[in-house]
Amino acid sequence: MSATTQPVSPLRFTPSMETPDANEAETNQGLIDALDRISRTTFEHSGHAIRSVHAKAHGVVHGTLQVLDRLPPEYAQGLFAKPASYRAALRFSTVPGDILDDSVSTPRGLALKVVGVEGVRLPGSENDATQDFIMVNAPAFSAPTAAKFLGNLKMLAATTDKAEGLKKAVSAVNRATESVIEAFGGKSPTLTTMGGQKQTHILGETFYSQVPILYGEYVAKFSATPVFDLSLLAGAPIDTSDPNALRTAVSQHFASHGGEWDFRVQLCTDLDAMPIEDASVVWPEDRSPYVPVARLTVTPQDSWSAEGVAAIDEGASFSPWHGLAAHRPLGSVMRARNTTYASSARFRSEHNGCPIHEPKAGG
Repeated sequence: MSATTQPVSPLRFTPSMETPDANEAETNQGLIDALDRISRTTFEHSGHAIRSVHAKAHGVVHGTLQVLDRLPPEYAQGLFAKPASYRAALRFSTVPGDILDDSVSTPRGLALKVVGVEGVRLPGSENDATQDFIMVNAPAFSAPTAAKFLGNLKMLAATTDKAEGLKKAVSAVNRATESVIEAFGGKSPTLTTMGGQKQTHILGETFYSQVPILYGEYVAKFSATPVFDLSLLAGAPIDTSDPNALRTAVSQHFASHGGEWDFRVQLCTDLDAMPIEDASVVWPEDRSPYVPVARLTVTPQDSWSAEGVAAIDEGASFSPWHGLAAHRPLGSVMRARNTTYASSARFRSEHNGCPIHEPKAGG
């Protein structure tokens, strides 16, 4: 497969593009403490350690990531420098750190682990052969910086494992409010995070990295956009009388159908319009469109097999810091994920007695 693009003039990355805040270490510790509170609360109530964010999985599937050929030089970077086919694992989830009835509508996530990746590694993943991409179904993050997100996270931590009936009521109110805002051409990331997500099919979502990542010589954001049959599921309603409606929808689809996504890249062309340190800004696509660089393909399979779910939910972790130096995470939010994700994975491993490991290229 090959790709066609319209010309852009991306900015080459320089270290001066990142401007760490003097208090980032303190902020990161606050994030670790808040996530630890979520983990300990859910562990105390269930006796089992789950993820402190994206706790509820709705499907785990395996497929391939095929890098397109004849990419322009600015898009042929890092993992995407040459045509190749890689094994891939996908985990669909929702954002909260507790396991909620699906009538509580919150943002959806897609974690992608690409296996068999060669090249200079990020610190801490030197012995691995994977590249992780963490994505959510909104083009920008809910807060501009890690420090601002800490305030949101403390509020979410305080509601973890609290009355689900109240969460359902709040979710319904926020969905209605969000619909009014969208009718006037707007969107509220805070409302969506707090339960304003529309109750639609998760496989029809476009997922975004939301925050920037080094892209070889350049800076980029990523997205995974459903194509062909999956694109028909965009906006399709689900029956949330089923507490696991999203899991049911994913299972029913993959029982007899496959799925394909375009994996796309948006290159940074203007730091004022496309800032690195403000994660809440949607990068304008009229300045730089999302361009396909790979095709993600999944064949029909059991998306909720006991073995497959256990291997990913218990034995694996996803972090943007699992990967190549050519795709180093950038900006305040991404720098915070280096320590916070590692801390959360350690908690699960220690309390469940299940080591977290990365799949090998030949495994």
